[in-house]
Amino acid sequence: MSSEFDDNRPDKPEEACGVFGIYAPGEDVSRLTYFGLHTLQHRGQESAGMAVSDGQSTIVYKDMGLLTQVFDERNLGTLQGDIAIGHVRYSTTGSSLWENAQPVYKTFSGGSVALAHNGNLINMQELREDMRKEGIRFRSTSDSEVIASLVASRADQGMGIEQAIKETMGMINGAYSVLILTEQTLYGMRDPYGIRPMVIGKRGEHYVVASESCALDIVGAEYMRDVAPGELIIIDQNGLRSEQGVEPKKSSLCIFEFIYFARPDTKLLGRLLYSAREAMGIELAKEAPCDADLVTGVPDSGVPAAIGYSQESGIPYREAFVKNRYIGRTFIQPTQAIRQVGIKLKLNPLSEVVKGKRVVVVDDSVVRGNTSKKLITMLREAGATEVHMRVSSPPVEWPCFYGIDTADQGQLVAAVNDNEAIREYIGADSLSYLSLEGLVRATDNKREDFCLACFDGDYPVDVPEDLKITKLMLEEEQNKVDG
Repeated sequence: MSSEFDDNRPDKPEEACGVFGIYAPGEDVSRLTYFGLHTLQHRGQESAGMAVSDGQSTIVYKDMGLLTQVFDERNLGTLQGDIAIGHVRYSTTGSSLWENAQPVYKTFSGGSVALAHNGNLINMQELREDMRKEGIRFRSTSDSEVIASLVASRADQGMGIEQAIKETMGMINGAYSVLILTEQTLYGMRDPYGIRPMVIGKRGEHYVVASESCALDIVGAEYMRDVAPGELIIIDQNGLRSEQGVEPKKSSLCIFEFIYFARPDTKLLGRLLYSAREAMGIELAKEAPCDADLVTGVPDSGVPAAIGYSQESGIPYREAFVKNRYIGRTFIQPTQAIRQVGIKLKLNPLSEVVKGKRVVVVDDSVVRGNTSKKLITMLREAGATEVHMRVSSPPVEWPCFYGIDTADQGQLVAAVNDNEAIREYIGADSLSYLSLEGLVRATDNKREDFCLACFDGDYPVDVPEDLKITKLMLEEEQNKVDG
């Protein structure tokens, strides 16, 4: 394999964002939003923010860093109101800058909107150019500001805010689960394919909307249902009502929500994700058995599948890695010498567990291969005699344009390399992936329910050709290097 991969980029697809909203007059909505966002921190660690309205005015507070770095007792105490939305961000469209932190805030002649967005628009540049011609200026490079500006500009044209949101839904293409806060109302909208998740819960007489059901649990809200594809929900003093903002299309929930993104205690499509991930490991053991002494999972996301693999294969499960759970994201840049420590900042092998053993390592995905390569090297240095890699998802061969940080197909190790080349690159004695059929079977849902584009190249929302780098182009480039 001659392709080189950036060692400093994560060997996982990275999610775009997590959103949380609550309409609860008389409650401490900022504190409830804080705890809701805390359960969604895995969806984004670059910035955090919150917008709160008291019925008359809206206050927005946001900054770079983890939630606990951005909010404290002092600034939470200033965010008083009846309605709140919050956001944690990982940048896909738009770089990691304060200006791109959310919620985005825009004013119009009749009030204001604060907006929090999870997903990615594929027609952002076209919309930005059209709006610039209308004299609209942008402070950030994010597609979320494009959505907020569309809503505000349509509202300025005299239509009501609800109609402005519906018109905006008809103009934007791609993946979006969006919360919008006005002075007196909380809105939630989801793209017509339902690519990114969004759920509704009820807390007493009040309503909560979030990216995942685990965020409902933490604030004592009972799960009601998912927001439907293309649906617009409106929550105000009259309660909850629903409108069809745009016509729903083929249901296309991102399959990586099941594999990796969402927390294992989240339910999606009626399935607890921990159970689904365990089932992926069971399917993997059936498809790719191995003669070994122990099975281990890569913490934390590979562990349920590893347990399933162990159960089905009869090979004992052991924890072979200790994870530093406090590393988080750091703004202290390592020197080159310190960088050699690499993944040991996050994971350290247990030599006494693996020494002299044949080890099956189960991970949920391999995107670039850099982390797998380091993990296998660490296990061998710790005394493992054999290391067999098992992956509880198929090879990621196609980029995502819907809010996941895999838009550069040249950085996908499986895009132009076969299984043997990847095995050699990561240094495993054997390498096997779960089949697409086995993956879908483990979810207890149908293939038609999901977006599987990163595995099969079948994009539910048409992607402009100028955004794509085709596999043929990559293969031609690879042949030039090899030749």
